[in-house]
Amino acid sequence: MTENFKIFVEKFKITDLLIVETDFWKWSVRPLQCTVGAGILSLKRPAEQMLELTSEEGADFSKIVRIIERTLYSAFKMDKMNYLMLMMVDIHIHFHVIPRYSQPKQFEGIIYEDKSWPKPPVLDATVSEMNDLISIRDYLKSQLHLS
Repeated sequence: MTENFKIFVEKFKITDLLIVETDFWKWSVRPLQCTVGAGILSLKRPAEQMLELTSEEGADFSKIVRIIERTLYSAFKMDKMNYLMLMMVDIHIHFHVIPRYSQPKQFEGIIYEDKSWPKPPVLDATVSEMNDLISIRDYLKSQLHLS
């Protein structure tokens, strides 16, 4: 395991916040919930550039995107989806999965507002409590659409 990959997995709590994984990808809850249901979609093996993806990993990507979008729509009725691949600091192939909402959403007593709707998302947010992140993870697992 490369050092960058290890740091990435720890920083984003990939193991603790895992919602689902396919053969090549993992979808987990993003520790900073800029919108409710925000996630991290990451390649399961160490890789730093998209050109390193295999054709099998590319095909599996479309499978997990379908799972993510169907699940988020079922769970929170998102209006749009944004996938942001930045990798300036966290050097591992991953996307910030940001469901977008035209209206505030409430989940377990917390109101989540998409502050920049309909413009590009603002990724900053206060670090959510682990209990809240686990609740979001568990709820999304209960809403999974695996086909």
